[in-house]
Amino acid sequence: MITIASLIVFLAFYTLYYTSKRAVLSYDLGFEKWMKKNPKQTKITGLILLASAYAMWLFTKSLGCGTLMFFIQLMTVGSLIIILTPLKKVNSKALLALLVFIAILEFYYN
Repeated sequence: MITIASLIVFLAFYTLYYTSKRAVLSYDLGFEKWMKKNPKQTKITGLILLASAYAMWLFTKSLGCGTLMFFIQLMTVGSLIIILTPLKKVNSKALLALLVFIAILEFYYN
């Protein structure tokens, strides 16, 4: 559940990052082109994803711990996206491998 919430936080911040006018954007994938063409729908989607990730953190943890973990994760993921996306270090294969590795660790230690 935590891995899914982490993935949703990443997707939410990534969609909100692509609506920024000052960000250096690359349009390698099809959904990135769609996000550039539809900024209002992308913002709404990003905010809904953020709210659902927060709800998942609250469901998994308590109010205080879930809120703290959500904001820690949001700050970490946000800073990594802002730093690594202009360098084109964020690609789908590396993210999928990282997600699978984290999911295996979560299920193994849970």
